[in-house]
Amino acid sequence: MTRKLIIAAAGLLAALALNASTPVKAQTQVQVWPSRTVTIVVPFPPGGGVDVLARIAAERLSAGMKATVVVENRPGGGGTVGTRAVAKAAPDGYTLMMAHTGTISINPSLYANAGYDPRKDFTAIGMIASMPVALIAHPSFPAKTVADVIAIAKKDPGKLNFGTSAIGTGGYLTAEYFKSAADLQMQIVPYRGTGPALTDLIAGQIDLMFDQASNSLGQVRAGTIKAYAVTARTRLPSAPDIPTVDEAGLPGFYTSTWYGMPFCLAASVRIR
Repeated sequence: MTRKLIIAAAGLLAALALNASTPVKAQTQVQVWPSRTVTIVVPFPPGGGVDVLARIAAERLSAGMKATVVVENRPGGGGTVGTRAVAKAAPDGYTLMMAHTGTISINPSLYANAGYDPRKDFTAIGMIASMPVALIAHPSFPAKTVADVIAIAKKDPGKLNFGTSAIGTGGYLTAEYFKSAADLQMQIVPYRGTGPALTDLIAGQIDLMFDQASNSLGQVRAGTIKAYAVTARTRLPSAPDIPTVDEAGLPGFYTSTWYGMPFCLAASVRIR
């Protein structure tokens, strides 16, 4: 994953240069970019997959651009609060965002007025990563397989719960998809982000959770949580012992979350 992110960061720099050097209209003065701190806004709390990717990208971009790049968490509204703030930021290239499926693709369709238009308010730099999610639980949870999870949920309808990031996010929709595909009645417990939800899962406060595989596999290896399956089409090379949900008993079950970086950039900026 780290190597892929390094490559993605290099491509991102190239995209920045391309966007910055494209003239839109005559400018009286051309500024050198970046001449001050660049901020990557994460519209979720610390500790989740979006936050982790943003911090890796910030480190690589800082080194590549020889400039200071910081991460700012602005959670709320399923990602709409931070995304709205970026949409309204000055179009000077100093406010970027680590976006993903929920903030750019889902929210504008889910909410009557998300407060931003992905097509009009942002310029896409490029993709950072695409990854499936994993079905995880506290080690003490009695199920050993996905089939066991389904059996326990069917035995006591409405008793088990899923912790998810905010309503409308990828984790939330994956949980709802799982409930529908397996014909289950389970409670959905929404959090402000995957970080707080994962904290409660590790503490045994919630039963189950769908989380980005890259974010949770470290905890799986440490033994603080266990994973039943991943939502990829094939098993992950980094976790070949974890089956796919399709293999585990729900044929055709597949989801994936993409991560990218949009921003607004003025035409009067030149990469230094």
